[in-house]
Amino acid sequence: MKFKAGDKVAVLEATIRGVVVKCKGETVLVEEENGFELWFKAIELVKIEKDQSELSKFSDINNSLFRQKLYETPKPKRSSKLKVKKEADQTAMEVDLHIQNLVKNPKGMSNYDMLTMQIDTAKYKLEFAIRKRIPRVIFIHGVGEGVLQKELAYLFAKYPVKITEASYQKYGLGATEVYILQNK
Repeated sequence: MKFKAGDKVAVLEATIRGVVVKCKGETVLVEEENGFELWFKAIELVKIEKDQSELSKFSDINNSLFRQKLYETPKPKRSSKLKVKKEADQTAMEVDLHIQNLVKNPKGMSNYDMLTMQIDTAKYKLEFAIRKRIPRVIFIHGVGEGVLQKELAYLFAKYPVKITEASYQKYGLGATEVYILQNK
């Protein structure tokens, strides 16, 4: 595919997006969202025709559309009744802890290494949600033998959270929903 300066692109096999600065043969200089300029082979890039209008189930928390949607404040409606927002209606951050979503190639990793990576990711994402006041986080861990689920329960016991099983209809048996208890 031919690229030209100004094209919006994403890097295959990485979570890097940016704008093409210049092309030199089969290599392309991309200025990523944080201002860094990186060289890629043209075959490693894909042109972004349209921005994603709806966030997917596996969207990253750093996605600008997610942040925009999260912090949008709806205009207050004039009503005599006070409406209380149900827990199910609150914005939820989804974290998929399947190892193939955390590393490019899990070959050569021991079960201990994989479990440690999954727990560290869960801890990082939970602390991020607490800092950013995201009210709900859904951790997708899969069914398996339950080792990861038990370790997550042990981890969550250290934080001010309420733990429930996530929606069976949406996630099956392989997800845990965490409500963050905010200090008021």
